Amino acid sequence: MTNSKQNLYNTLKKGHAIPFGETLHIALVQPNDLADIIEMLNDDKVNQYLFFAPADNSLYEGFFGPIIEGTQQAIQDGVWPDAPTFVLRDKQGQYMGMTAVTPVMFLAGNYEVGYQLPFHAWGQGIATRACQMMTDIGFTELNAHKISADCYASNIGSYKTMEKCGYVLEGRQLDYFKTELGFDDKVYYGITAKQYNALSLDA
Repeated sequence: MTNSKQNLYNTLKKGHAIPFGETLHIALVQPNDLADIIEMLNDDKVNQYLFFAPADNSLYEGFFGPIIEGTQQAIQDGVWPDAPTFVLRDKQGQYMGMTAVTPVMFLAGNYEVGYQLPFHAWGQGIATRACQMMTDIGFTELNAHKISADCYASNIGSYKTMEKCGYVLEGRQLDYFKTELGFDDKVYYGITAKQYNALSLDA
């Protein structure tokens, strides 16, 4: 890892925002981000691809509350949170999405990557850059040996993002999700540390 990237990650770990492309910045999630996250998850254009949404706001508060509290404590301790979760904003402070790389319970070294963007942030390459950064943090900062992700088979934008970041299709469960239009498959993607290092060498 280059010193400049390490310095950026150290700044990020301390709870400060760092540049994310030319027009955005990224920072660890904070309490004042929760309202924007909930608004995004309540948008039907977004939650059509989320099995846990729409839901009552109390469910989101119960889920994200401990993550935010854990993040604040980790910043004080100078370490990465157990489930590093980040928020993206533009230079005017407009919410542009969230992303995370979270550990798989009981499987040390296994992580999952995720990203959700509000509709106004779609189609700008933000998800791809978020997935790339989460993958890099997972392997270079968190000592991951495997990072996985899954999505609805109809969510072309999501799995294309994973493919652009070097993730490989590893499986498919038929008729996993029940939707208003019938059923949709669940597709599984993953990348190992060995695969990621090979990509880095080719870059």
